[in-house]
Amino acid sequence: METNPFKKLEQFFAQFRLLSYKKGEMILRADDAPQGVYYLKEGYVRAFSVSHTGEDLTLIIFKPQDFFPILWGIVQQQSPYYIEATTSVEVFRAPKEAFIEFLRENPDVLFVVTQRITIRFGGLLKRMEYLVFGNAYTKTASIFLILAERLGEKKGTGVSIPVPLTHRDIASLIGITRETASVEIKKLEKKNLVLRHGRFFTVKHVADLTKESLL
Repeated sequence: METNPFKKLEQFFAQFRLLSYKKGEMILRADDAPQGVYYLKEGYVRAFSVSHTGEDLTLIIFKPQDFFPILWGIVQQQSPYYIEATTSVEVFRAPKEAFIEFLRENPDVLFVVTQRITIRFGGLLKRMEYLVFGNAYTKTASIFLILAERLGEKKGTGVSIPVPLTHRDIASLIGITRETASVEIKKLEKKNLVLRHGRFFTVKHVADLTKESLL
């Protein structure tokens, strides 16, 4: 087997069943008993919660090489979140017991997995800070920064976000209404900080957008 931890992780999951999901298809529902640990081969998925009034809040967007559900997969805690395909998706699904045994036998992979979880946790703390202390404008600016940092692809002086996003998607990430998100996104576009191409966004200058998120 490969010595590179990332390759070892991919090779482990590649032994198991490959599943395909269409955009918008639910992969897991809240409090479902998962049939295994999922490894994202292609596409993007989101984990979200739903309020008692039916509003949803996107908690995280998973990218290729991520795996989920983390709580259930590692600490055997039932996940209260929904997981939905944001694009067309291909995932490998491994039995939880095999996954845990693989981590025990490969401490280098466990270290990499722990790093990823720690980075993700740091991103969630950053989002929490913006959500509590920011206004609608700074929240909108900050979520584009977070998406660019976690998912972005460098394009010249800018960073393109490869996930198709609507104004409603942005609103769901920061807990505001779609109408408010539309207003704040327009402000960022007028300042030439964020560019939109259909359903894809580009952060034109990260440093300038960072200043806006601190207002």
